[in-house]
Amino acid sequence: MSRVADRLAAVKPSASMAVSQAARELAATGVDVIDLGLGEPDFTTPAHITEAAFDAARTSRILYTPALGTLELRRAVARKFQQENGLDFEVDEIAVANGAKQIIFNALMATLNEGDEAILPAPYFVSYPEMVKLFGGVPVTPQCTAESGFRLTPEMLEEAISPRTRWLFLNLPGNPSGAVYTEAELKGLGEVLAKHPQVMVLSDEIYEHILFDDRQFVSFGKACPELRDRSLIINGVSKAYAMTGWRVGYAAGPRDLIQAMAMVQSQSCTSVCAVAQTAAQVALEGPQQDVSRFREAFERRRNLVVKEIARIDGLTLDPPGGAFYAYISCKALIGALTPQGERLEDDKAVTRYLLDEAHVAAVPGEAYGLSPFFRISTATSEAVLSDAITRIAAAVAKLER
Repeated sequence: MSRVADRLAAVKPSASMAVSQAARELAATGVDVIDLGLGEPDFTTPAHITEAAFDAARTSRILYTPALGTLELRRAVARKFQQENGLDFEVDEIAVANGAKQIIFNALMATLNEGDEAILPAPYFVSYPEMVKLFGGVPVTPQCTAESGFRLTPEMLEEAISPRTRWLFLNLPGNPSGAVYTEAELKGLGEVLAKHPQVMVLSDEIYEHILFDDRQFVSFGKACPELRDRSLIINGVSKAYAMTGWRVGYAAGPRDLIQAMAMVQSQSCTSVCAVAQTAAQVALEGPQQDVSRFREAFERRRNLVVKEIARIDGLTLDPPGGAFYAYISCKALIGALTPQGERLEDDKAVTRYLLDEAHVAAVPGEAYGLSPFFRISTATSEAVLSDAITRIAAAVAKLER
């Protein structure tokens, strides 16, 4: 057997990918499974983007690009930050990578030393703690409960910071909770951070364009300009433009950090696919009507899920303010008995029961650091969501509580 590096011992596979794999395996046996595990828009990439990529592949020499991304794409990213977020960055303060996850990976590889701490407000995106641990870092996970709107407060942040703290992660809006911070709330966090110059801020804003109830997005960089020299603002085209498989993420931050990230990337994957970079550039610079159309569809789906979950005795859902997930409390189901006489001891057992009994795949809250909840993706049709929630309701009704 091959010898695996010790650093992998503390790292777990992606929980959402594992759930979807289990759903696929069950479906392969002939069972009709609804997979709500992965967060992936069900829309096709807008036609003008794919046409531009096709033209580039057909007519251009497809060569390596600079590690940080093509000059044209980085200029488009700079314009996006200026026009949409009120942030001014030079092209050498911008990095492009294979999705927002690789941006985060590169940043952590470039900055984390053994024992450094990263504050990850829970519930957090499943990959955050695993990437921190991969580089010898220590995740610190303050619990942001439903009562706090799943948001980190200045008091919680102050308590979590130590001399070893290197990063604070923010996710705006949040995956899995859909939590949205106001500008005042971000400024409150910034006031705490101003007292701790060793702490950098990683603001993952990949769901920026998916906001509900007329909320207005405010970037952390805009709310706290005084922290510009230690803030990394992350975004990408995956969610807003239905381009998850194109794998293009981008970030803006301090020049020295961006250059360190470029060195990491140049010695790993070299650069992002040139055709995908063309597609991303066109996405940012071209018509934006599809972004609005997608957002409106996600809001309709959010409304449907909130309404239907409210009818299920034993489940509760605070309406998400953004993104395309529902983080559903199953506290009332813990300890219940299944028709087979098995006791649901935790949210992992609840999701296993939902897969076996309702044939609906969901991700347990333990993967996001806050239990007892489970997450479903609402990035699918209203018909599929209605079917899934009907199945969940029927399965919950069979429990003995």
